[in-house]
Amino acid sequence: MKLEECWKSVVACALSGATVLFMAVAAGQTSPDAQAAHGKHAYFSHGCYGCHGFGGETGARRLVGSGILANPEAFIAYLRARADLRPLLPSTRMPSFPASALSDVEALDLYAYVRSFVLHAPDPQGIAAFQKILGSAQRTYKPSPP
Repeated sequence: MKLEECWKSVVACALSGATVLFMAVAAGQTSPDAQAAHGKHAYFSHGCYGCHGFGGETGARRLVGSGILANPEAFIAYLRARADLRPLLPSTRMPSFPASALSDVEALDLYAYVRSFVLHAPDPQGIAAFQKILGSAQRTYKPSPP
């Protein structure tokens, strides 16, 4: 698939996600808490925790604080972008989630759940041992005489 075709697919998915989001909000179908509850079910049933951890802050790819959570359209576009680029062999990369595997409403619910994650990692500036190691690593290495 050419890069131009891939971007057209991403834009189409983003517009589709925006339309679904607008329709859901306009209709007032679900509250944010209900969306997050449905999203939690999707997160665990699709095995997202296997790579992203149970709270989105551990595992192969941290979700908390990542740019992909900037808006629902970007999130859905990311889920859909690789739908036409599926590898022929099994892969360790994130699977594609076309609309046939995860509907736009389910994707928005998943987005609501993932947005509820909180990063619990401490501020690195407050870890004295880490700062000492970092400072040591930044100094120029001078081998000791034999």
